[in-house]
Amino acid sequence: PNFWRLQSLGIFSKIHLIPSDLLDMGSLVEAVHASNPDELYNLAASSFVSSAFEQPVGNAELTGLAVTKLLESVRIVNPNLKFYQASSSEMYGNSKTKIQDENTPFSPASPYGVAKLYAHWITNIYQKSYNIFTATGILFNHESPLRGEDFVTRKVVKGLIKILYNDLNCLEVGNLYAKRDWGYAKDYVEAMWLMLQADEPEDFIIATGKTYSVRDFCKIVFNKLDLDFEEFVKV
Repeated sequence: PNFWRLQSLGIFSKIHLIPSDLLDMGSLVEAVHASNPDELYNLAASSFVSSAFEQPVGNAELTGLAVTKLLESVRIVNPNLKFYQASSSEMYGNSKTKIQDENTPFSPASPYGVAKLYAHWITNIYQKSYNIFTATGILFNHESPLRGEDFVTRKVVKGLIKILYNDLNCLEVGNLYAKRDWGYAKDYVEAMWLMLQADEPEDFIIATGKTYSVRDFCKIVFNKLDLDFEEFVKV
């Protein structure tokens, strides 16, 4: 198991880990029963949008169907606890609107987006059908030093470090003009918590409202060390 993030935060010894399997409802029931939580935050999913195309069935089961099993576990063990579901901006996919809000129609463009949308709707159905306090946060990209190195933000920073130490001649990236709304993970986690402290369950988009391109990001990162990114970054 990969626990480096918990270890780097210095909180590993304060956390009680309960093994469970998202595809095994029995183990989910046991986990909810053993932990007896007041609040349950489901952040589990297949992390990469691209891998969802390579493994669409597995993605559908882990990112979508597993949420139904988890909600059933809540209904069986303790329907009075509060449940948070991590939705995704990928549910908007090919949306034609420049700015999305909570009322923008969903239009997923990947198996990941479809699975997240299923999880989003099933969470709302359990709220209405069983009166379970649920909230879904539709989060746009959020970054931190704990971000995996396969993601573009860490890839750029790690590439710059390698260039500084002469371990890399140039940094190769994909589409420099792809745009993202990048926020700070710590702020977004606080937003998740605040959703479950509300008097009534409600869904919220969490974003900065500003978009930047990968090119913008590279320029900012390299400028920190007075370097011209165009000398080192290639598509």
